[in-house]
Amino acid sequence: MPHSPPPLASQPTSALHSGEPPIDVENTHDKAEGSERMRVLVIEDDLEAAAYLVKGLRESGHTVDHAADGDDGLTLAMSAPYDVLVVDRMLPKRDGLSVVSNIREQGNETPVLFLSALGEVDDRIKGLKAGGDDYLTKPYAFAELLARIEVLVRRSNPDQVKTKLQVGDLEIDLLARKVSRAGTEIDLQPREFRLLEYLMKNADRVVTRTMLLENVWEYHFDPQTNVIDVHISRLRSKIDKNFDVPLLHTIRGAGYSLRAAG
Repeated sequence: MPHSPPPLASQPTSALHSGEPPIDVENTHDKAEGSERMRVLVIEDDLEAAAYLVKGLRESGHTVDHAADGDDGLTLAMSAPYDVLVVDRMLPKRDGLSVVSNIREQGNETPVLFLSALGEVDDRIKGLKAGGDDYLTKPYAFAELLARIEVLVRRSNPDQVKTKLQVGDLEIDLLARKVSRAGTEIDLQPREFRLLEYLMKNADRVVTRTMLLENVWEYHFDPQTNVIDVHISRLRSKIDKNFDVPLLHTIRGAGYSLRAAG
């Protein structure tokens, strides 16, 4: 369990209302291996939840600003360049949908992840139609949130997208649509290829079932089937069965992780 987060100090209310620029708080921790430093704006009125989120992002090596209501969030979003916005749906003064629709109307295309306890399909659709790029329901796992915003940032910078990925001796060529391990070519079905691609793009991270359903199957609800288990089993039999070191791991109660030994 994480320690109780410290009070938020990155964006004092007085600074937000005085017209002063956002305070840029640099993290003293080393950034996560393989990830780029991001500048993140968190718009969340629950100070305890915001403190937990801000603390986790800073410990992952990112720079974070915080706004506690919709008006301040909109002001900050339009006054400084951010790599991604994390926006709560239910905010005082101006709700999250209004914040995002306003920044889109002003030509701001910064990726947006909505956070909300409102998890019905209609609620998600409203968030996406307002200009959101992704939608995560509360309660959430921080690892999933971090993975989602990193994916959003990568998508917004297509020049940085890699066409060949490698985890240990497993390689995937996204353009040639080929997979090999230790020089041995592996034949995958289209869905298996897509599943492996997503796992490799999120290598060394825990990928939840929800993330797989939304990003591999494009389901924004739980179909209550064993489709993930079946495909994970098939993929594991192809990339791990005849090799000494397993790469695809099941994380009990959390999801899956593709990682090399050590």
